[in-house]
Amino acid sequence: ILKTARSFREVGTRRIKKVPTLRGRTVCNLFFEPSTRTRISFELAAKRLSADVINFTGDAKSSLSKGESFKDTAQTLQAMGVDAIVVRHSSAGAPQRLSGWVEASVINAGDGAHEHPTQALLDLYSIREHFPSFQGLRVGIVGDILHSRVARSNALGLRAMGAHVTFVGPPTLMPPAIAGWGVDVSYSLEDVLGSLDVVYLLRVQQERQSEQLVPSLREYATFWGLDGRRVAMMKPEALIMHPGPMNRGVEISAEVADLKRTIVTDQVTNGVAVRMSLLYHMLGTFERPGAPDAPQEPVESAPAEPVTLGSLHG
Repeated sequence: ILKTARSFREVGTRRIKKVPTLRGRTVCNLFFEPSTRTRISFELAAKRLSADVINFTGDAKSSLSKGESFKDTAQTLQAMGVDAIVVRHSSAGAPQRLSGWVEASVINAGDGAHEHPTQALLDLYSIREHFPSFQGLRVGIVGDILHSRVARSNALGLRAMGAHVTFVGPPTLMPPAIAGWGVDVSYSLEDVLGSLDVVYLLRVQQERQSEQLVPSLREYATFWGLDGRRVAMMKPEALIMHPGPMNRGVEISAEVADLKRTIVTDQVTNGVAVRMSLLYHMLGTFERPGAPDAPQEPVESAPAEPVTLGSLHG
């Protein structure tokens, strides 16, 4: 996926940012949670591959407000001939369930507090642009680990590639069963900053909290926020990353957000290329040999059955 994304990254630098790879295919963005970055990124990825795009949101104006079930909605989309469904849902496991109801390929764009695998893939791609290898790379994921699907997917992906992962944050924002994750844990950001190659900051997800788990956002910023003083403790070559949207003045100060080593905008750009790569591998031209403008790096085979990208486990 990352290798093919390199070819599609180049497409974004052209004057005409489009290839006919998925002409005649239809991709549906099925979003039951609010999203701007992820939905637009998937929409742009599909359109740059010349696919037709349907955007469906589970709001008060949709058929779901009239009593239609998730399953009925999925089967309606299937009957319309959709080839791939990109789904974001507040319930963990919803993409996996959806894949059992439809023949279309299913991509997980975030399910509850479970996983966000395409975010992890674009993060891996972004890190690989700056370091020759993941082996021995030390990555600190800082903040609201308890509610973060990004933290879970990144921990799986980074460890699979050979990196060493440390979760950093207040004890109240750590998952209770963290021992089986294969990561280190620190409750002090300053204790680990000097050893990290990548500092990955997470937003405090107040909308997912049913109780107050930190005294205040000001106190969170004091103890776990990344400001100029703490940046001075980091390695000169260390990167700063964030999945967005950033809360300036909380997990990251305004001055740090604008540093050259803060590669948030690169992550956004790479997200389009990585999602183009995913759609290509699931729906692409390997089924139609000789199609024009396919990436130059070969894809060995295509899955015969619909694919669910619900987890980096496979």
